[in-house]
Amino acid sequence: MHKRYKMLELQKKTCLTTLCKKCQNIPQCKYKEKRVWVTYKEGVYDITDFIVEHPGGEQILLAAGSSVEPFWMLYAVHNNSHVLHLLENLRIGNLSKDESQDLTSDMSDPYNSDPLRHTALKAAAVKPFNAETPPFILVEQFITPNELFYVRNHLPVPHIDPETFELEVEIEGRNKSVILTLDELKKLPKHTITATIMCAGNRRSEMTKIKAVKGLSWGAAAVGNATWTGVRLRDVLKKVGVDEDDKSLKHVQFEGMDFDPTGKTYGASIPLWKALDKRGDVILAYEMNGVPIPPDHGFPIRVIVPGVVGARNVKWLGRVIVSEKESDSHWQQNDYKGFSPSTDWDTVDFTKSPAIQELPVISAICKPLDGQTVQVEDGTILVKGRIRRSCGPRTKLSTSVGYAWSGGGQKIIRVDVTTDGGNTWHVANLDHQDSSEPPQHWSWTLWSVRVPIKPGTTNVEIWAKAVDSCYNTQPENFKNIWNLRGVMKTLLTGSTMDSSMMWTCLDVMNLSAHLGIGFVLLRSRVEKRRPA
Repeated sequence: MHKRYKMLELQKKTCLTTLCKKCQNIPQCKYKEKRVWVTYKEGVYDITDFIVEHPGGEQILLAAGSSVEPFWMLYAVHNNSHVLHLLENLRIGNLSKDESQDLTSDMSDPYNSDPLRHTALKAAAVKPFNAETPPFILVEQFITPNELFYVRNHLPVPHIDPETFELEVEIEGRNKSVILTLDELKKLPKHTITATIMCAGNRRSEMTKIKAVKGLSWGAAAVGNATWTGVRLRDVLKKVGVDEDDKSLKHVQFEGMDFDPTGKTYGASIPLWKALDKRGDVILAYEMNGVPIPPDHGFPIRVIVPGVVGARNVKWLGRVIVSEKESDSHWQQNDYKGFSPSTDWDTVDFTKSPAIQELPVISAICKPLDGQTVQVEDGTILVKGRIRRSCGPRTKLSTSVGYAWSGGGQKIIRVDVTTDGGNTWHVANLDHQDSSEPPQHWSWTLWSVRVPIKPGTTNVEIWAKAVDSCYNTQPENFKNIWNLRGVMKTLLTGSTMDSSMMWTCLDVMNLSAHLGIGFVLLRSRVEKRRPA
């Protein structure tokens, strides 16, 4: 048994013995070594049979014999009616009020010192903080401002003194390691890239409308594009003596400096070939958009793995390990993986699916928005300055504005839009695009299109699909790519507009795609309003 789990078993046994002495109203209360109890407020719960179903795996054992409340302060996703109902079914008794307070008497809020955030950010969770920019703001600029870049935190933001910061880099089992200060890192050759980072759960909220999934309810804006400056990871690995021809070394593990009360940190890993490939552009970044990386985004060092899911771009980097194995982190082994639509929590086996790395082609319509009202002036309707009448007297043009991106360094070469179910297509304008060529095209593309809407039309569907430089594109069917974690998905987009004195945009959804999957569908209904 691993040393860590031996300690857990000892801790569990000791704590449960103490807990059993405090239990009230439990018939024939008797300590049984093979049962696992926890407390929540004044309740005592037997979670033994639930451990195998817990999405976080055996991490739940850290609370064995004590309260789950300190952990729920870290992972606030537990604070919902579904979890509380599930827990209530496991109740076996109660503690007195005084005894329950004893178990949490030294509990303080670990998020009290988190940084201030911009009020425009829409929070998907507060503790830990996770938030995205409103989509209509997201596409206003090719480079996303630091203050409006989406935030994905798994734990409290650590406070790190740059003067004492050290990065440990080692080759596992080889007795080779180096420790680098921030100043020493900055003396290495500087490298700058422009790269998009996207959360694997981007647009999960729309997948939930098909069938419930577990995870944060992200909209279309858990993505951002920034300029990152730092040192190439390959240069750092050479300093520690990594041999590119050593076939036994296959992975590079990253450990953050954000940790829970047990000392467990966030971790992830990428293939070694990606880290060593000069064209892979993996950097240890200390600047974001020309300034030191903000605390929410990884100060002082964040690994940037362009073209790869955001979960591998570890923030607050404290340790790099070259290894024969992947990271054993929960977020590498038991999360951020894709499964069949028929796989559920009763049948899922995380060991059977590889960890998500490169992301597939995606697109999203960000304007018009759900519920938006656009004023008609002189017979024209303005959406980002580009909805207006055409030269023909009987046709209106509706402008859709959005982003498109593909992982693995592929470039968006086209965004196609149709209003008649795919019989005819309109090619969107690629308004903003980086000049880098594939396979080093790491940035998104901002696009817009004007599509004709005939007078008298009461319902119209607008579909948009992106095509990348490998001619990967997005399929039509959304339901077929549903998965229990709500990752690597496609989502629908739509708006409803009144074409008299104003157009009202309702029911905006996006069928944008991960995994090369999914059209972007803008469903609109145009209704004429009678003059007042």
